Amino acid sequence: MKKIIGIGNALVDALATLQDDELLGVFGLPKGSMTLIGDEEQQRIQERFAALDVQRATGGSAGNTMLALANLGAAPGFIGTVGSDDTGRFFADNCVAKGIHPYLVELPKQSGIAYTFISPGGQRTFATYLGAAAMMEPSVLTKEMFEGYDYLYVEGYLVQNHALILRAVEMAKEMGLKVCLDLASYNIVEADKEFFTMLVSDYVDIVFANEEEARAFTGATPEEALTQLHELCDVAVVKLGAKGASLMRDGEKVFVEAMPVDKVVDTTAAGDFYAAGVMYGITQGYSLRQCAEIGTLLSGHVIQVVGTKLPAETWEAIRQEIACIAQNG
Repeated sequence: MKKIIGIGNALVDALATLQDDELLGVFGLPKGSMTLIGDEEQQRIQERFAALDVQRATGGSAGNTMLALANLGAAPGFIGTVGSDDTGRFFADNCVAKGIHPYLVELPKQSGIAYTFISPGGQRTFATYLGAAAMMEPSVLTKEMFEGYDYLYVEGYLVQNHALILRAVEMAKEMGLKVCLDLASYNIVEADKEFFTMLVSDYVDIVFANEEEARAFTGATPEEALTQLHELCDVAVVKLGAKGASLMRDGEKVFVEAMPVDKVVDTTAAGDFYAAGVMYGITQGYSLRQCAEIGTLLSGHVIQVVGTKLPAETWEAIRQEIACIAQNG
């Protein structure tokens, strides 16, 4: 089986389910977005979170994708930076426990935390304190990190660090890896569209975008955006939320509806788990439709829980369903 290593912000998610969206207004957070915060704002939010029922889990976009892959037995790796603190140790220990090989560099800064506000209905809003994660520099990357892997999975939140991402994708290409990119968030794409365009055009083999990100990148409808993205890379994926997702590879286009669920609890990591399912299928040599079905399966399950902690029996059921998808062709 081909293997994947992710690079991203090593974050620990602090997840709080809200009764209403009043707190979003207090902190000036646009619903459904990801907003970067500094030290002072982090302290304000931490004080409010201390009074809430908060769950903690390893997070970050690429980290979530590697977590799902690990639960499928894919033995992924992860590159990131953390602080020498309890939060950093929590992240590293969880990686090892879940089957992710961590390439973590410790820095003299507090580890990153993603404060996750879960609105009624499951939509999530992030206030992200990057901390040590934001201090990752090109110099931390070594060729040894890429040895034994076939794909580099890059989270779009890192793209603001141009020098780091260019070094990562250039090293990956030198080592014979294919590059996958998740566009991360529509506001991130809008703020750095020129660099995203260059990156996708020159380095990326597989690109993931949701409907808003695809529109921010291309200015087009989802269907048109899918075609435009496919013109730039081998595989294009446009996720359409509750409607499903469309994919293109080698001129083939498929659409698979979202998995029906009784109740959406939290959409945190839905896109990350979808990407994991698609990437797992690609590493197995499955058809494009099979890849989409596996992505749909993973995202459909993760939105029924808070965060990314699926029970062991759920993962076993998922693995059995994937075996059926593979057998049925």
